[in-house]
Amino acid sequence: MSSSSRPVPRRESPWGVTGENHPEPKAHRCNDRVEDVIQACFEGNPFKTVPGPFKLFWQCMRSKPGEEPTEPFTYLDLEPPKRETKPVKPE
Repeated sequence: MSSSSRPVPRRESPWGVTGENHPEPKAHRCNDRVEDVIQACFEGNPFKTVPGPFKLFWQCMRSKPGEEPTEPFTYLDLEPPKRETKPVKPE
């Protein structure tokens, strides 16, 4: 799953150091799943809308990097995550 497709919003901070020598932050690989859960909270009865997206978020958090669930998002209009296939080296 590719999490580098969307930039992370930045803001100025009196405590943070900004400049050219500091790398850009990367979104967590399950960030879109969290956003789907939050959106589900506002789509009607949360007892009915939240369990599905939360289950996918929990699977994502418990999975290893690259093994995230590929089911489509319930409420976000984003492309479903795709697993990057690694080519098999013949011996």
